[in-house]
Amino acid sequence: MASFDWQDPFRLNDQLTDEEKIIADSAREFCSDRLSPRIIEANRNESFDRAIFDEMGEMGFLGSTITGYGCAGVNHVSYGLIAREIERIDS
Repeated sequence: MASFDWQDPFRLNDQLTDEEKIIADSAREFCSDRLSPRIIEANRNESFDRAIFDEMGEMGFLGSTITGYGCAGVNHVSYGLIAREIERIDS
């Protein structure tokens, strides 16, 4: 019997495609490394850094389910994975 994983109790990661795993990992890395420190400062100083939107756009996180127009055109599961990582930092 497999051991229980408290980080992934529904074994979601086992159900993801390779592309979805890459997208989730990229979103997690972006959010941890680039978003988190700035959100903490923004909350403390009651400010907002507009560059966050530019960077999220460059990563393909904005309009991610739209095909064309420079958007990533990923599936809705990938969109949910991106949203989950962003919300993990700042819901």
